[in-house]
Amino acid sequence: MSDTKNHIIEALKKQISAFQAEVTVEKVGTIVELGDGVAKITGLSNAMALEMLEFPNKIFGVVLNLEEDLVGAVILGDYTEIKEGDLVKSTGRVLEVPVGDDLIGRVIDPLGRPKDGKGVIKAEKFYPVERIAPRVIEREPVNSPLQTGIKAIDAIIPVGRGQRELIIGDRQTGKTALAIDAIINQKDENVICVYVAIGQKESSIAKTVAKLEEFNAMAHTIVVACSASESASLAYIAPFAGCSMAEYFKDQGRDVLIVYDDLSKHAAAYRQISLLLRRPPGREAFPGDIFYLHSRLLERACKMNKEQGGGSITALPIIETQAGDISAYIPTNVISITDGQIYLESDLFYQGIRPALNVGLSVSRVGSAAQAKAMKKVAGKLRLDLAQFRELAAFMQFASDLDKSTQAQINRGLRLTEILKQQQYCPMAVEHQVAILYAAVNGFLDDIEVNKMKDFENGFHEYLDGQGKNLLKSVKKTKEITEQSETELKDMISDYKKIFQS
Repeated sequence: MSDTKNHIIEALKKQISAFQAEVTVEKVGTIVELGDGVAKITGLSNAMALEMLEFPNKIFGVVLNLEEDLVGAVILGDYTEIKEGDLVKSTGRVLEVPVGDDLIGRVIDPLGRPKDGKGVIKAEKFYPVERIAPRVIEREPVNSPLQTGIKAIDAIIPVGRGQRELIIGDRQTGKTALAIDAIINQKDENVICVYVAIGQKESSIAKTVAKLEEFNAMAHTIVVACSASESASLAYIAPFAGCSMAEYFKDQGRDVLIVYDDLSKHAAAYRQISLLLRRPPGREAFPGDIFYLHSRLLERACKMNKEQGGGSITALPIIETQAGDISAYIPTNVISITDGQIYLESDLFYQGIRPALNVGLSVSRVGSAAQAKAMKKVAGKLRLDLAQFRELAAFMQFASDLDKSTQAQINRGLRLTEILKQQQYCPMAVEHQVAILYAAVNGFLDDIEVNKMKDFENGFHEYLDGQGKNLLKSVKKTKEITEQSETELKDMISDYKKIFQS
């Protein structure tokens, strides 16, 4: 017993003699004002903008305001667990999110924490939430198509890899449906997709994720979910976090498609934070830097040149309008930042024209530079025919007797409108799009009744899959309609027409 006692005493003496006092320096401040997810802190004189702060109970915040004797921070978590007088630690790290291949197929919150119950995410790297957009010298022109699988868009308003194309329209006009179809269509295109849901109902996000899983699209998609029940500070960070996750893949030389659904709610969240931080309000009570907020986000989407790896981020921001007013503050801001817009109209939607695309107000500023040659050949005439049809449709209501050429143009327009209709979750391969649009634009379908167009189209695609495999392969591979394939296509159309009409 005495030996054991001596042994313990010796061990203690050794520990005491080897003891060295260590000093750790922590920069701490004190909360002097707290409310609505915003804290004013004193004592953090060396804080950086966008620096992460550690509050009690492992809750984090981020510095947004740097004032003379105070720091204004937004809290990324449950602020009810924090009180005035609590100590706040400075981390010395700018706000960052996990990035990497482990995120693919997962549903996460804007800070990279899992929300799908599939276990912990092992992050390869961390990227800062805010990064400066690549310089012009590092970019290259948008010249390769990003196929959305939607006939009306791929033909008339093409989207290229590295483009920012705005989807705009009133609520319930199919904006999200359009973006989800584009994500589903990237299955075999080697494109990583990031879907950022901002301020949506939990049930809507769950339905979207279920649809993506049903079509096996989660295998190439990351969902960043910030529901309506989450704080405004998380909604503000969500699109920037999603963009950082996309930039990781862009830096690997890969192509990424990112959907921001939607930036109207994002602007509202930023307005809420800014007003709570006592920043001076401007037009519609938005802060003065609301344009800069969206421009620095959307400018990060681009096509890099070969020296920088050749990766790209294609952005599809969504904006919700009120009563079709595209001249409101946020819509005009985002229209001026993006490279074109897809305008969806409620009137067309209720007429059964879906996607409810207003061809007159929609535009792609990249244009046919981001189109396959085969599609370019077909689509050039399509836009003109539709424009002429829209002009004549106004007269059609009043004129009882029309001359033959006008009647022919109206008949062609009615058939083109019918062909451009497409069901949700049914994206179409580019070679099938080219085949049916070629038939419609070149007048092969002018003698088929308008109400039978859908049946004709469905049957024609089946016929092509059976009899025209080689033709489809050739168009898919070369991205062109050669003289030989054009002759083959004409024969296929006339053969199937005989079958259909008989």
